[in-house]
Amino acid sequence: MKKRLNITIEEDLLEKIKKYAETKDRSLSDLVQDHFRALLKPPATLPNGMTLVEYMKSLPKSKVEFPEDYDWKEEYYKAKAKKWGYEDLL
Repeated sequence: MKKRLNITIEEDLLEKIKKYAETKDRSLSDLVQDHFRALLKPPATLPNGMTLVEYMKSLPKSKVEFPEDYDWKEEYYKAKAKKWGYEDLL
């Protein structure tokens, strides 16, 4: 069941939101409803009950050392060429 909601919003913001809704072929009510659903949605959790942020913080820190003259750009392009099958061009 749906209910009516009256809100007060700044006029210039309302105009921008109306234009946005029109470009997305959606109603203002749909946008507001989706926003409220997103606010109430529980955060994603991993199987052990941790949130993604907690899990990322729990991961061990890498102690990898790179040489001073390591060429990040060259390695990036080598990896991309290998991925797309162009490594013979380098």
